[in-house]
Amino acid sequence: MKKPSLLVLFLAVFMDLVGFGIVLPLLPVYSRDFGAPGALIGLIMASYSMMQFLCTPLWGRLSDRIGRRPVMLISTAGATGSYALFAFGSGMAGTVALAVLLGSRIFAGLFGASITVAQAYIADITPPAERSRRMGLIGMAFGLGFILGPAIGAFAAKKFGIRGPGFVAAALCAVNFFLACALLPESRKPGSESVPQRAHLSQWLHTLRAPRVGFMIGLFFLATFCFTCFETTLGLLVDVNFHFDANQVGYLFAFAGAIGASVQGGGIGRLVRRLGEPKLITVSLVLVAAGLAPLPFATSLPVLLVVLALLSIGSSLARPPIFGLISALTPESEQGATLGIAQSAGSLARIVGPIFAASLFDLHHSWPYLICAGIALVAAWLAWARLCRGGEGLAVGKSPDAG
Repeated sequence: MKKPSLLVLFLAVFMDLVGFGIVLPLLPVYSRDFGAPGALIGLIMASYSMMQFLCTPLWGRLSDRIGRRPVMLISTAGATGSYALFAFGSGMAGTVALAVLLGSRIFAGLFGASITVAQAYIADITPPAERSRRMGLIGMAFGLGFILGPAIGAFAAKKFGIRGPGFVAAALCAVNFFLACALLPESRKPGSESVPQRAHLSQWLHTLRAPRVGFMIGLFFLATFCFTCFETTLGLLVDVNFHFDANQVGYLFAFAGAIGASVQGGGIGRLVRRLGEPKLITVSLVLVAAGLAPLPFATSLPVLLVVLALLSIGSSLARPPIFGLISALTPESEQGATLGIAQSAGSLARIVGPIFAASLFDLHHSWPYLICAGIALVAAWLAWARLCRGGEGLAVGKSPDAG
């Protein structure tokens, strides 16, 4: 069951993120064309992460109670509906169009549980020592979706008009839904273990009070915060330093995404076996800092590509071992709830990060990068002190004979 299940999970997350990548670059453009002020454009962009912050832990906890398969199907069906709504809104005008676009992103965030449930599914079918490697498959699907999504969206807009990207994204998610219906078995038998019943806030407090799990979630928040600040301001930065247009910025993101996908799809397993999760997390955060700090001072394309590669490698190396450790430290009956809280923390970083980065960029274009590099270094030091020096036993994926 494991190999077909992993393939279906990979395709499910991949197609979901392709749909997300199709729509995301168009949102600010469509919103501006429909007359939205800057604050409303920001609200439309942030609404997805806001809803994920609120709802992802609920979906994760529900998957612990009723199983992963039904929640995955609900999530993919919801994504299909949200992109169809986006397509209809794209063909409208004025205030009505903006309201529909905002509604489509709220709806998408409400049902955006596929990554959390896919990670919990992997935890169900994978021994702890292999989880970090297999979590990398989710990151690879994430990266590839973001690479291909904008290109597919541009093609769909040219071929089918302004509503084309939304309908293509909806069609991909519909295929995803039927594929999961036909090929994805249940990984967790409902009722196989006692699942604690907690209110939303109580679940947050319970998860964060677990010292090691809470610490790992904090690291994920900081890593996501730093990378989100980069995502928010890269287009502005290369406009200042290189006068790049939107297409050239897209190529830079595709370059970063391709490197990240290749790292998570190929090298993560060997690195986990050689270093173990704690050291790999520490190294990843150091690389994030090494990529962020020189980025605003890169004035030649080769230097820009080198520091982007460092940042992409570091960011890609952080996520799988963090989630592998979170999963290994979590009881089987609470995988969905705990991973949902972790994803929700990432959504929170994607809400506050852009506001922080854009505000600092207006003061000086180097500030968000230098400050986030400092945050990444502090996080690396904390990871070294808490995980490497004080928690060698956490390295669940390290081979007994490795280094």
